[in-house]
Amino acid sequence: MEAWGTVVAILATLMVATVDAKIYGRCELAMKLDKAGLNGFKGYTIGDWMCMAHYESGFDTSFVDHNPDGSSEYGIFQLNSAWWCDNGITPTWNLCHMDCRDLLNRHLLDDILCAKQVVSSKKGMTAWDSWTKHCYGHDLSEWLKGCNMRVKIDSKKMNS
Repeated sequence: MEAWGTVVAILATLMVATVDAKIYGRCELAMKLDKAGLNGFKGYTIGDWMCMAHYESGFDTSFVDHNPDGSSEYGIFQLNSAWWCDNGITPTWNLCHMDCRDLLNRHLLDDILCAKQVVSSKKGMTAWDSWTKHCYGHDLSEWLKGCNMRVKIDSKKMNS
């Protein structure tokens, strides 16, 4: 009976997270990221952030990916539970001092603050393999086409 109660509690938590989740539209997300100060942060453009978020989560705040090492990645920026947040399962450094479930809702401020910490680390945007593979060295202006935004377009060079 106790196991049944645990299952119900987990399902209820997942339902709440899903209800408050959002798949952002391209221009809507670009404007939010710009307002949050990501354009030019550590030399990266909104195009860098948009491209990375697209390949990581498809702009879906509820996206969770499970890795072979037992860790999981959460939210629109796919922040890893071994390093950046605590999922209550994976041993973690929890460098952003947050619960991973907080990355699964439509409220992006905590996601952005944590992603800024990632980018401020030695690896910069190369912390995301998808950025290195799909975004670095590419024309990122397409991510802002039709969004009626005036933002810096040139990305910084990849960290060595």
